[in-house]
Amino acid sequence: MNVWRFNVSDNGVEFGGVKRKKLTPDGCNEPYGKRFWCPRRRWFLTEACPFVSRQECDSYRRMCGAI
Repeated sequence: MNVWRFNVSDNGVEFGGVKRKKLTPDGCNEPYGKRFWCPRRRWFLTEACPFVSRQECDSYRRMCGAI
């Protein structure tokens, strides 16, 4: 049994057996179909995250305690 994984590396994105170049510099909001990858939650969201970068997301999380 194979587990399907979505992985963001330094130079690309891998999902299953497919590889492509990253579209975003930090891997946040990487599109896959009609979903967007969130590295913090390690899951796909139906809408793009409102934060510009992962640093902004981390700052918000530190100030508010949760997303």
